[in-house]
Amino acid sequence: MADPISLPTVLVTGGAGYIGSHVVLALLDAGRSVVVLDDLSTGRGASVPNGVPLVVGDVGDAGLVERTIVGHGVNAVMHFAGSISVPESVGKPLDYYRNNTVNSLSLIDAGRRAGVERFIFSSTAAVYGMPEAMPIDEDAPTDPINPYGRSKLMTEWMLRDAASAHGLRYVALRYFNVAGADPAGRSGQSARVATHLLKIAAQAATGQRPDIQIFGDDYPTPDGTCVRDYIHVSDLADAHLAALRHLEAGGDSLVLNCGYGRGYSVREVLDMVESVLGKSLPTRIVQRRAGDPPTLVAGTERIRRLLDWAPRHEDLRIIVETALSWEKKLSVSQSE
Repeated sequence: MADPISLPTVLVTGGAGYIGSHVVLALLDAGRSVVVLDDLSTGRGASVPNGVPLVVGDVGDAGLVERTIVGHGVNAVMHFAGSISVPESVGKPLDYYRNNTVNSLSLIDAGRRAGVERFIFSSTAAVYGMPEAMPIDEDAPTDPINPYGRSKLMTEWMLRDAASAHGLRYVALRYFNVAGADPAGRSGQSARVATHLLKIAAQAATGQRPDIQIFGDDYPTPDGTCVRDYIHVSDLADAHLAALRHLEAGGDSLVLNCGYGRGYSVREVLDMVESVLGKSLPTRIVQRRAGDPPTLVAGTERIRRLLDWAPRHEDLRIIVETALSWEKKLSVSQSE
């Protein structure tokens, strides 16, 4: 295997955000050279480690992308930049098609012109819509029910067609529920407007919100609340490195689920949060959200086999502990 120092630089779009910043850390830990492109609309410049070049700008700016790729010797792109809220996508669909689909088209084309051969894409389990069978494998029908899922699926299609026409090779990773924070406390979920359960619970635990809303308790699940497959963000980052190694070794393009293959209900997650905290948290049952499937659990045989990926943080308590630790650190820094 080549000396990592001799390998090309990796461009990480959205590298100042939650998942992107963890992937940057994983790349650095592996001895890789990294450059970040982020418009800082939701990311934090402080999340980019010292010594990593940060280019502030839009991934849809083709000229900027090409200059960045050429100037830093980039030959692989990891693409995280985009909008991620399902409810917001319903109210602002054109924004999502612009931010997620049109900008991805521009990025892929600029990369092609600049000679990029490898592309790793941040996709989502939302491409499956309301699947009937569990766990969901990658061959399940894709029928997204919101603009967010459709915007991501269209980008997968563009990558597939670009690979066929131009020789680009890619890995699209379909995330299930990403949670937790870097165990070393270097990064975590920093968005003030929380949309994910564990972030919301962590904010409630640190006094930043009065209670936690549970969206429906009458689903056909063991305790009536929705069941989701939660994956630790650092394990997800490791999956991106495994995908990069796969492509650098000449591997074929892939579409893979990222989860653990086991689900936890909303109540189980909140029970674990209370167990870690040693105290109860106020909760409130509200109406179901439109389009929430009762259960979403990933089939993970393919990623474990094809990428030789073995998660290191596959424990709900670890996920919760790291998320709470980061939230406490973040709340202290924001109050200073």
